[in-house]
Formats: sequence, structure tokens, C-alpha cells
Amino acid sequence: MDLWFTEKQTEELAISCLVKNTVFREKTKYQDLAIVDTYQYGRLLALDGIIMTTEADEFFYHEMITHVAMNTHLNPEQVLVIGGGDGGSVREILKHPTVKRVVLAEIDEGVINASRRYLPTISAGLSDPRVEIKITDGIVYVREHPNEFDVIIVDSTDPIGPAVGLFAHEFYKDVSKALRADGIMVAQTESPVVNQDLIRKIWGNLKGVFPITRMYLGIVPTYPTGLWSYTLGSKGPDPVTVPAEKFLPLETRYYTPEIHKAAFLLPPFVQELLR
Repeated sequence: MDLWFTEKQTEELAISCLVKNTVFREKTKYQDLAIVDTYQYGRLLALDGIIMTTEADEFFYHEMITHVAMNTHLNPEQVLVIGGGDGGSVREILKHPTVKRVVLAEIDEGVINASRRYLPTISAGLSDPRVEIKITDGIVYVREHPNEFDVIIVDSTDPIGPAVGLFAHEFYKDVSKALRADGIMVAQTESPVVNQDLIRKIWGNLKGVFPITRMYLGIVPTYPTGLWSYTLGSKGPDPVTVPAEKFLPLETRYYTPEIHKAAFLLPPFVQELLR
């Protein structure tokens, strides 16, 4: 008998993967955590039945949520990642030689522990001496650390459960306060195909906080519809005008300077969402 993992992505849409075996499952303090080994995508991490990352396609997401902001900032030294307990965003941030410190503020220690044990290619950066791991609510953490970070990456789950507050106007105001002059934040902002109302709300919340607000797109095969959005708020540098010499020769599988620029060329249906 075949065993399938199925995520119900909307009321009318689902994704299924044929599973070799269940690697690990735990009911943490906050959510149901499962790691399964799939034929198509390798090991898959799911929280409350929702795919967070897989070994085969994680680079699409982790490269795009990090390198756009890191290459836009003039000198990113102090970086905060909110959520992202799998460590993929931290791994990518550490590729930038200016980085002196990365703080990972993750509310669920179970995600970090499971990722370290079962997803080593994604979580390897968590052992770097520049990384500080804080088991805490990211909403509280940014409020208590004003004017401390150059870049803040909001690598959150979908806006349900403990992540709801990470999409609110008040949270974005606290993020702005936690950023230094010329600081930049990026948040994953869901699918422009099936999360249009949410994107309109997020866009409005961020536009009222940051002088420069840009949305950009990327591909994540296992996320709803495969087309994914990210929203960047900047207190200074504009991601669409990064000079050619700023792009470093990073070891990436999806992100390039050309992809960086093209990601901001939004199709008409996305532009309509932001009007």
C-alpha cells in the first residue's frame, strides 16, 4: 500500500507526495511537527500538516528571502532572522563576508532540534560561532531590541497560530524601530494567486511604515501554486537600483544578480493587487 503525505493548501487545492517512511514526528509546545522522507523531494518538514521546507527545493525560498536584502544593504553586519528554525535562511546569510552576527529568534525549539538532527544540509549554519539562537517570540524580541540590526528576515510560517502577529502593522513598526539607519526587512508574503486578500493587507501595513516598499516574486515548487511573493521594506537603499559591483560571487542554485533584478518586474495581475 502506498503512503502519501497530503497538504490541503486551500479549500480547493492540495499537494501530495509519495512517502518512503516517516522519519520523525512530535507534538511540540506549539504545533504538530513531522519529517517524512519522500521520493520526489527528499526529506520534508511539515508543521500542522503544512509543508515548510524540503531538501530538494528549499534553496528557491532560502536564497530569495535572504540574498535580495543582503545585497541591497551597503554593509550588513548584524542580522536577525525571525522564525526560520530549520536554519536555511541563516545558512544563506552567512555566505556574506560582512556578517558579524546572526540572531535566530525562533519560538519553537522543537523545530531547531529536529532540523539539526534530520535536515543537516539545511541547518548546518546553526553551529557557526556567529549565530546566536534565542528561543523566544520574535514579536517580543524585536520590540526589546531597538536600533540593533542592519537586516531583519521574517521567515515565518503561514499567518495562523503563533505566526499571526508577524503580519500585523504594529509588528512592522517594531521591526522598523529594531533596524538601524538604512536598515532593511524582508518577509515572506504568501502566494499572489491564492492569498490575494492577505497580500493587499500586508502591502498596506508595510507601505505605512517604510519609505521604500517593494514586492518581488520567486518560485517555490512545494508552496501553494509554486509562485511566491516576498515584501521588502527599506529605510534607505532601493533593491531595484543595486549597482553591479555590489553583487558578490555567491554559491547559489537559484539566485543570481539577473534573478534579483527580474524578480521586481511584477506581472499586471500582481501590480493590481498593490494599487
